[in-house]
Amino acid sequence: MALARIVVSLGLVMAAMAARADLAGHGGPVKAVAVGAAGQVLSGGFDYSLIRWDVEGGRPAAILYGHDAAVNAVAMLPDGRALSAGDDGLLILWDLDDARPVRRMEGHGGRIASLAIDPAGRTAASAGWDQTVRLWDLASGEGRTLEGAAGNANAVAFSPDGRLVAAGGQDGFVRIWRVGDGTLERSLEAGGLAVNGLAFTGPDGLAAVGTDGGLRQWRLPHGEPIRTVALGPLPALALAAAPGTGVLAIGGVDGTVSIVSASGERLRRISAHRGAAWGLAFDPAGRTLYTGGADGLVRIWDAGTGDELGPPARAPGPATAPRVALAPWGASAGQDRGAVLFRRCVACHTVEPDGANRAGPTLYGIFGRKVGTLDGYPYSPALRTLDFVWTPEKVDELFGLGPHIVTPGSKMPVQVIGDPEERRALVRWLEQQTRPR
Repeated sequence: MALARIVVSLGLVMAAMAARADLAGHGGPVKAVAVGAAGQVLSGGFDYSLIRWDVEGGRPAAILYGHDAAVNAVAMLPDGRALSAGDDGLLILWDLDDARPVRRMEGHGGRIASLAIDPAGRTAASAGWDQTVRLWDLASGEGRTLEGAAGNANAVAFSPDGRLVAAGGQDGFVRIWRVGDGTLERSLEAGGLAVNGLAFTGPDGLAAVGTDGGLRQWRLPHGEPIRTVALGPLPALALAAAPGTGVLAIGGVDGTVSIVSASGERLRRISAHRGAAWGLAFDPAGRTLYTGGADGLVRIWDAGTGDELGPPARAPGPATAPRVALAPWGASAGQDRGAVLFRRCVACHTVEPDGANRAGPTLYGIFGRKVGTLDGYPYSPALRTLDFVWTPEKVDELFGLGPHIVTPGSKMPVQVIGDPEERRALVRWLEQQTRPR
């Protein structure tokens, strides 16, 4: 696994946002959202990044790169630090005040779909597609595997007292372990289809949502079923519980978010995102809901009324805070900016003449080459039908508008670089590195 990398950009140049504006900054779908005890808001995205938000200013306060793949889960510790996990099988513990990684934890053999922090902030749990559920000591970074998991695990949650951890996955069961000794206490059948979201709803309540679109609730410690609520035929992707009230938020594949009372009554349905709603997090008071979705936005809602909220209006003009580049794990702080940005692409591309194709083709000699014509690479049919030549201007357009606009239907993941200066730095570096020699 490549060394984790981090780049922090402070005060990105962004357009002014209206009083009810969205939080825009990710270059692709937002997979996860977390809110800290002091109100800090953090999101993780398909673009490999985490963003710590200046909610009042309506812009990123810091963008952190440390993962080599999509960030699927983020969680806040009581002390203000944060934990993230992604498709690279890596967990990273972050000091958000200094915007730096504290520790990375390896052990999963593939995608981590979900993580949770115990109430004391000492232990983390992670659920992975390597068919394991793991507990992590955050002080030492040591991990252990819980016995009894089966199939890919999609969701994990701690009980309010931290004594139990629950996980659900593709096999349609929810399993509950004792944290202290790792004993599997019970398995709960959840409809036979994949479980995608879990939440404890108080000292004796547990809720789950999944592919069948239904909400299931149980009473602990014995796991008696309380109710099943049919929310619709489409899959539910995420679940969050409001602290202290038992009110639930459920994100759907169609971009809607359902607000459900503790008694199972659907209170309201919000059209939250264009595309899937993956990220859900209530503020500590349970009154404000933050959502993240496939449209690349984080949005803010009044959980009681369903009205959209947002940062206050501010005067037009760019942010003027200085950009700070911190060194990745062991790398030089003076590295070319374009090289740093290209790290977002290395999972799919090389720039070497004899570089083996990864998920995407080598970019060696790309400028002046017609799109979709490199010998030996299995381009998607959509890309083969396009008719243009790659130029610096076209690459700038690709990252300015997004692959879904410039190369629609291709396999390239949606990544957008909103800052023109950043795009120019990447294009300059690509021109140098991919020039035939």
